[in-house]
Amino acid sequence: MRALKYAVAASLLAAAPLAVAQQLSIATGGTGGVYYPIGGGFAEMINEHIEGASATAEVTGASVENMGLIMRGDADLALVLADTAYQAWSGSGDFEGRQIENTRALASVYPNAVQLVVLADSDVQSLEDLKGKRVSVGAPGSGTELNARALLEANGITYEDFTPQRLNFNETADAIRDGDIDAGFWSVGPPTSSILNLAATRDIRLIGFSDEEIDNAREEEPVFAAYELRAGMYDGMDEAVQTISIPNVLVVNSDMDEELAYELTKLLFERTDDLIAVHPAANDTTVEFTMESTPVPLHPGAIRYFEEIEADIPDDLRP
Repeated sequence: MRALKYAVAASLLAAAPLAVAQQLSIATGGTGGVYYPIGGGFAEMINEHIEGASATAEVTGASVENMGLIMRGDADLALVLADTAYQAWSGSGDFEGRQIENTRALASVYPNAVQLVVLADSDVQSLEDLKGKRVSVGAPGSGTELNARALLEANGITYEDFTPQRLNFNETADAIRDGDIDAGFWSVGPPTSSILNLAATRDIRLIGFSDEEIDNAREEEPVFAAYELRAGMYDGMDEAVQTISIPNVLVVNSDMDEELAYELTKLLFERTDDLIAVHPAANDTTVEFTMESTPVPLHPGAIRYFEEIEADIPDDLRP
């Protein structure tokens, strides 16, 4: 596992300093996604504003691997998709028989939006039109593939109905640009660089989902939520597009020191603009998003911060 080490500075946050100096590891994802810049940006914020702590962003295989790192104590914080966090905490799905019940959250940071992209002159206008086409569903085992499969199957479409291609984000963009595929799925914090680059070279269109399709998807995967991609997000995108999203959660082990968890949560929400400057996905890093979207209990240190600001904390987020 490669690591990018960020410089250590020492400037006080307006809170009590940590009693013992700590080196924190933040598990993120690949360098081409959003987890890595978000995790790296938060590491820099920790280094600058929490006395006695320094942080490093780690390159990982993302959500499932990150939960294992938290369980074993090989990472202190991790960015994880909401469905993965919930499965780990509840011992369901991919974590059946290997429950990580000490999973706790500090916040939901931003949503991954499922983005279905075609060339502007494509005859694909809906999910149903994917039948018989060549479609990238994301890299094998990726969050994109898991989300795309759930969305499609919830709406009566299987891989047998089209020719699936398992390509990563950059490969998907290249294949759409070159006409090698008809459509491609992304599940990532918008806007994402590979779609931005594609839109700069070819006229593209994003496919919206109907209310019924979104309801079907949410019945299949309860952590899905409706989400609107704003007009102008990509070149040529003149109108907002309705899609679905899945939250990305900042998780820790329940063993984390309460004071540290409190300071980390406070830092995240009181200096959110610093994170937005790193990546626009952090525009969704709000207390309201955390209360509405977090699928696992909050750490007591995070609860202390949210109580301090008089947030309305749902009962299911209290351990």
